[in-house]
Amino acid sequence: MSLMKLQGALLRGTGSLRLVVRSHSSARVKEEARRRWVYEKAELFEVLEARVKQLQANNACEVVAPEALKSGSSQTTVWKEAASIRKEPAPKHEDGTTSRPSRWMEKLSKEQSMKHTRLLRLEAQLLAAGKGKTQKEGRAAGWEESPPNSPQKRRASSPANFQCKTKAKKGTQPNLNSRAPKEGLPEVSEGLRERVQISEDAAEKLPQEAEEGSRHGNVQLSILAYLDCCLFLGQTERAHKCLRFYHRSHTRRKLLDIQMYNRLLHGYAKKGALNQVGQLFQYLEEAGLQPNRESYAAALECMGRADVSPQVISRCLQHLKEGGIQLEDLCSTSQPEGDKVQMALKAIRMVKPDFQLPPRAHQEERCTVPLSQDFYRKEKRVSYPKLEYTAEDLRKRFREQLQMEASHTVTIESVEVDKPLTKQAIKARQLLAVLRSRWQTALLDSFQASRFRLRLAASGRLNLYPFLCVLKDKEYVDILMQSVSSLPPQGESLLILARGLGTNVYNKYVIQKKSQSRVMEKIQKIYESYVQLLAKDTPIGFIRPHPILSRLFSVAAETTLTFDSFVIPMLCPPVPWVSPAFGAYLLSPTKLMRCVDGAVQHQLLLERCPRGNLFTVMDALNQLGNCPWKINQAILEVVISIFNDKGNEKLAIPPPPSEAPQPSKFTPSGAPLTKSALKREMAQCRKKAMEMFSLRTDTLYKLSIAKHLGERAFWFPHNMDFRGRTYPCPPHFNHLGSDLTRAILLFAEGKPLGPRGLDWLKIHLVNLTGLKKKDSLTGRLAYANGIMGDILDSADYPLTGRKWWMTVDEPWQALACCMEIAKATRAPDPAAYVSQFPVHQDGSCNGLQHYAALGRDVIGATSVNLMPCDTPQDVYSAVAQQVEVFRKRDAEQGEKIAQVLEGFIGRKVVKQTVMTVVYGVTRYGGRLQIEKRLKDIEGFPQEFVWEASHYLVQLVFSSLKEMFSGTREIQSWLTETARFIAKTGRTVEWVTPLGLPIIQPYHRSKRKMVNSSMQSVNLKSCHDSSQKPDTVKQKNAFPPNFIHSLDSAHMMLTALHCHRQGLTFVSVHDCYWTHALTVDIMNQVCREQFVELHSQPILQNLSTFLLQKYCAHWPTQPRGKKTLEYYQLVQLLSKVPKTGNFDLQKVKESTYFFS
Repeated sequence: MSLMKLQGALLRGTGSLRLVVRSHSSARVKEEARRRWVYEKAELFEVLEARVKQLQANNACEVVAPEALKSGSSQTTVWKEAASIRKEPAPKHEDGTTSRPSRWMEKLSKEQSMKHTRLLRLEAQLLAAGKGKTQKEGRAAGWEESPPNSPQKRRASSPANFQCKTKAKKGTQPNLNSRAPKEGLPEVSEGLRERVQISEDAAEKLPQEAEEGSRHGNVQLSILAYLDCCLFLGQTERAHKCLRFYHRSHTRRKLLDIQMYNRLLHGYAKKGALNQVGQLFQYLEEAGLQPNRESYAAALECMGRADVSPQVISRCLQHLKEGGIQLEDLCSTSQPEGDKVQMALKAIRMVKPDFQLPPRAHQEERCTVPLSQDFYRKEKRVSYPKLEYTAEDLRKRFREQLQMEASHTVTIESVEVDKPLTKQAIKARQLLAVLRSRWQTALLDSFQASRFRLRLAASGRLNLYPFLCVLKDKEYVDILMQSVSSLPPQGESLLILARGLGTNVYNKYVIQKKSQSRVMEKIQKIYESYVQLLAKDTPIGFIRPHPILSRLFSVAAETTLTFDSFVIPMLCPPVPWVSPAFGAYLLSPTKLMRCVDGAVQHQLLLERCPRGNLFTVMDALNQLGNCPWKINQAILEVVISIFNDKGNEKLAIPPPPSEAPQPSKFTPSGAPLTKSALKREMAQCRKKAMEMFSLRTDTLYKLSIAKHLGERAFWFPHNMDFRGRTYPCPPHFNHLGSDLTRAILLFAEGKPLGPRGLDWLKIHLVNLTGLKKKDSLTGRLAYANGIMGDILDSADYPLTGRKWWMTVDEPWQALACCMEIAKATRAPDPAAYVSQFPVHQDGSCNGLQHYAALGRDVIGATSVNLMPCDTPQDVYSAVAQQVEVFRKRDAEQGEKIAQVLEGFIGRKVVKQTVMTVVYGVTRYGGRLQIEKRLKDIEGFPQEFVWEASHYLVQLVFSSLKEMFSGTREIQSWLTETARFIAKTGRTVEWVTPLGLPIIQPYHRSKRKMVNSSMQSVNLKSCHDSSQKPDTVKQKNAFPPNFIHSLDSAHMMLTALHCHRQGLTFVSVHDCYWTHALTVDIMNQVCREQFVELHSQPILQNLSTFLLQKYCAHWPTQPRGKKTLEYYQLVQLLSKVPKTGNFDLQKVKESTYFFS
């Protein structure tokens, strides 16, 4: 079911699924018209030639019909015999009327008799005109002549093969491969060659590589979704009308593929409608599509339900054998639903009584990634990490989670429930109840009337009718009502609202579909086995609510919040990821790789990738999701008390919207504001109010979910983005959140502190303060011991004491750590104190660490703590010092802005720019970052902010270039590589060291105009793969995305090896969490896996992969711009940046690599 179609429909408010693309360029329109004329002319030639061949075949069949019956060469003969043996009544429509032969079939019969003579004359003309040209092109392309009646000749004459010849002729790949510069390409290992082949195979399935372009991609998804919905509802005839509508037009027929025909085949097979199944096989023959295993499986299922003669079944099995399909594999093509397999076996056994399905051979799948093969060796295999829960406890949690997801929504009490209820609030709630009842009735009537009008449309075109039938009417109304209640007073983007409505309908549809199938039984069986492993006792547009409605909601102050079930953390361990389509939640649909709307390349690459290449990635996600959590009730109580007391912006607790500033009509001197100044003042106040409402709502959701979870343990299922970076699936409340959210979370499983655990808690507290960053660990520990009075005071009297914790960088996490230190120090034996508090170890500018390791850059490695040092090296301070050197030089030469900046250049001014330059920040973005920092500095003259930020960003980039020469060289190499690849019209792809295929989804923007009764919305998509790659985004994003894929690989390796040693491990990208007891072990594993990762020839492997993927074929033109760019790309990829002399093993000895 297409989620995007639902969203688009909700925007339009009409029944059509067609989108109108608006073009504003007359030249472009003329060019497209010219291309369309040429295309239509070639298409007409193709159609006429195919028509001639069809008539020739018809005449031949009339002459040799007895021979054909003996040999069984025609697939439709089977269905003609079956229809003569078993006469079925004419199928009926949903309204009870009997279907008649379609008009286009009658027209086709008349056309064959009326135009037979004229087409025969046309045949002679076409053959005479095309014979010489075809022979010339055939010899030029290296084709061999075949006898006129040979099978090759007949196949080449078919429309499908004619298209294949045309495609081969355009690409001319077969001839030009021999001319490729083989000596310029390095030798490729079998594993890397396999990855390249997988990537190329998947690319062939990508919309932008498909024949006729990918402008059909969204339409194909819509057709498939429409058919799925119709068949789910049992509206088979409606699905057949849709398929027939596209099939009867030669142009529209190109949108159909074998999958769509198979869907309808299974729908009719379920009803035992043999005539319709036969007609669909005839459609396949007309479309030039070869039936596959799914097609024959549906045919045999239908024959099993319908009492047909064994002769018909034998003929079907004969065709199956001629198609090269093994009978033993027939019933294993798809997931068996109901009695599909039994019916197919029943038909087979009418001919072969002794036939039995072979037992499924369990073939052990092994990890094929070289970097992880040692981890999965049998001789090193250990028991699966256990959780501190019994099997019965996990089963109980599973049932609770299943019930929560089946209900789709969860209603919880807000943290504002304890506020006193006023008379106005009581009246407002009563009025809301009356209004909601009226709205529900009006929405229900309008919904049913609109759906009835759509039902009358019987043309076969796509419309919304089946999508509006998959749920109960009340469920649609409830979804609409829920969206109205969640609208902010300032309004919401219509696109966001439509996306939310479509997502809710789609998720409910998927859950309903799973509940009605056997999926639930399978999930229960799988999870029961999983419990045995885990248990400890076993092994653009805009829409705004009316101000009166917003005021009514505000006064009513309702105390319940309704969330989708997948928004709430899971109450049981997540389902382990075993494939790109199965894992995480029990019922709610979840993708292994999250992506933006419109990007489908990632899922196609994952589906084509062998599972052995994904074992490391999926196991890492499973281990991250298996960590149980609980709520820190002490911190939650303090936060809620401040939240309900008008908040505190300094502590990141936003005040309520009632505290928003109001526009002033007068200047500070008392003079009235001008009209333009008043508009600016009102705009600023409006913006501030919107920000306050958004932040307040976000905090309300977090705190309410935390309060709802209470003392229960819960889990965060994980997935990843297209670069491989991992994220928890619940969006509102997770450990990737703000300082406040992280402070509320504790590990559900505790471990004793041990001999060094208390020291690590104190060091962690100092890290959270943002102080002593240049001090050694010993110095930080001494500082913590020196402020124990403030630490204990903060723990005992957080709101009434000296409030030392409020003055640090991360106040809420610092307060939680103060409370944990207080409990540990007051315990009889601190080493035996069981702590659930997570301790963090953060990478030292992790992006630069990976660059320094790639380039073996000694200076860069020392600056980012890859080299052992007595005290931590602060790269931000080093850059600030270098910038200060440049500034002094310029000030001495009389440059004014350098003189103005004297005394204002510090670590905080340059930190954000240094941190993000490795991730692709431009000079413009860096200037904005520095400008923001300068504005926050007290005493800096604000009139020089723009000039100073422009000056400083130049110095920062110059300093980085001088300090990290190896890093800049690698970054430039990656950027230029992506630029040349994007100019060839292809997107940048690579494979991570863990075997994860990655493709950048950056394409030129595409706009679609969607008209509705309310307004017209201009939809813009930058990820539509039908468009050409966006060269600027491709080249700017490749370096940071490549580094992100490396830091993700490092984290995943660390996660797997930590769990192998029994550690609790979670991460926030390059910040690793574990118990205080196991920090030392985690640090050792972290360093070992970093060395293991960068011991691989990463850049060399990348170069080889890109050469094989993008440079394996010679350009079609011997000279020209494309050929020059091809040579430049080959030359660039062949020159991998040189490496320095840094000894990577030194990382294992570096104390401050992660600290």
